[in-house]
Amino acid sequence: MKYQLPIAFFFISAFVATCFISACDDTSNITNIDSVVIPAQNVSYSQHIQPVLTAKCARSGCHDDQTHVSNLSLTSYSNTTADYLVVAPGLPQNSLLVLSVQGLTTSPMPPIGYPPLTKNQIDGIKTWVKEGAKNN
Repeated sequence: MKYQLPIAFFFISAFVATCFISACDDTSNITNIDSVVIPAQNVSYSQHIQPVLTAKCARSGCHDDQTHVSNLSLTSYSNTTADYLVVAPGLPQNSLLVLSVQGLTTSPMPPIGYPPLTKNQIDGIKTWVKEGAKNN
């Protein structure tokens, strides 16, 4: 009977630690998002673009609502499209978001050390902007 409390404490501690560690591991979100295929046309912001931005860009310490590096939050449609220089609807060649994820700016995104966007994700963002950067 005297061993029941330490054993229960051990299992509870192990359970809490497992939950805490798995909550901090966001690699599964990145792996999942990399398997989603963005179509070559009719790109949906809510189905295709926001999930990529959330997993790859709007992370803690980057373009989230708290940090908003370079005064940019990519956590919602209104935040993402607030600056015409970042997203110029219909003009991907003039959109810093597109140029940055393509690696064509002095600060390519995501920076080295962070999981890169796939070619399909980059093409999807470019197509979304080209199609007018709709909130769909």
